[in-house]
Amino acid sequence: MSQPAPSYSAHETAVIDEGCQIGEGTKIWHFSHIMPGCQIGKRCNIGQNVVISPGVVLGENVKIQNNVSVYTGVICEDDVFLGPSMVFTNVLNPRSAINRQGEYKQTLVQKGSSIGANATIVCGHTIGAYALVGAGAVVTKDVAPYALVYGNPSQQHGWVSEAGHKLSFDAQQEAICPETGEKYILSNNSVTKSSI
Repeated sequence: MSQPAPSYSAHETAVIDEGCQIGEGTKIWHFSHIMPGCQIGKRCNIGQNVVISPGVVLGENVKIQNNVSVYTGVICEDDVFLGPSMVFTNVLNPRSAINRQGEYKQTLVQKGSSIGANATIVCGHTIGAYALVGAGAVVTKDVAPYALVYGNPSQQHGWVSEAGHKLSFDAQQEAICPETGEKYILSNNSVTKSSI
């Protein structure tokens, strides 16, 4: 009996191990390795030379650019963007001679956030929803939702909209996204999108 055709597409050089879940419409490009026990949602785009390790969870519409390794312990929610050659870690004090697989720290990348090219995310932290981590940043602590961070170590340099534009707050602590016209409110050093 023939196997049903997969609902995703993969380049012939990609390695897809048994025991992984890959959602409908996902595309996997050249020389990538999808390892057993990972879960990849619908409509994801996995670039060239990407490794998805066991236990990794990717939501829907996650876009991973070339040369990224997503290690065990990483969870990416829907609509996350991982820029070219950005780096995750999963152990705080790695040693070649000591097996620390039981000490992996979880890293959570929340819905709609973006991590720029060559950024490094030290494990055990949360990147808040719709946050924007600049290229080359080294993230050593949690990043608030809608925060714009960059530098080494990364520091916050403002706030961004869900469309990724830097927000300028007025005296009433309100800002409008220049692309969508949506309103954002700054209160107690956190940003929320107005429902009005």
